[in-house]
Amino acid sequence: MKELTILSGMFLLLMTPLVQAKEPPVQVVYRFDDHRYLELKGYDCEGELWYTDTVRGIHTEPVSQFYRIFTRKFVHPSEHYIALPNWESDGFIISKDYGQTWQVAGFSPGPNELNGMDRAPREDVSSFTVVNDQGFLQTKHSLYTSSKPFEDPRILPGGPGIPYTLENGKVQVLEAQYPGEAWGMVYMTKLGLEGTTQEHKTNWQDLPDHVPEVKNYQGWDHMRCDMDAGKAK
Repeated sequence: MKELTILSGMFLLLMTPLVQAKEPPVQVVYRFDDHRYLELKGYDCEGELWYTDTVRGIHTEPVSQFYRIFTRKFVHPSEHYIALPNWESDGFIISKDYGQTWQVAGFSPGPNELNGMDRAPREDVSSFTVVNDQGFLQTKHSLYTSSKPFEDPRILPGGPGIPYTLENGKVQVLEAQYPGEAWGMVYMTKLGLEGTTQEHKTNWQDLPDHVPEVKNYQGWDHMRCDMDAGKAK
């Protein structure tokens, strides 16, 4: 009888359809143009973030989990330099090779805000624009920018360095061995730039006071996400 019970259990197991775990929904949350877009895989508009460029054959994962979309105005015609803000607006996931690899960029550690903060509160952010391989985060009070998209040749390997004078008259040299942040890796205001070694580099000079105008943009101007995607109706 015991053997019969075991055989009956095995038969029922074989006859029961296998129940597969349901995959989280995937939805396009942003389109840059007709061949580049972002997809979010997850429930409640949070999860994995994927970047696709069908022309270059690129399909990469900038964020592996817990990404929440940026809800402010977002305009991004730039292709070589890609910068993706998040819901908190507390940093950026950036690529400097068309989306093939990704790094984390942040705000300068100095006082970008008049109250001494290094970045603006999320509620003050109004838009983020990436054009001509340079990012511009506009807030109610300030404009944060990344550097122009190149390195000052003087601080590249073999370069002569950049001499600068301290307030006490002492001359220092910014050398290639310790050049500071690479282009596109830090965002700061003109207030935050003052007094830093970055201000001596050519890629941090003559920055605009306003977000550059973007004409004939073919992409979306906001990220979009359906909170009910994948849920039973």
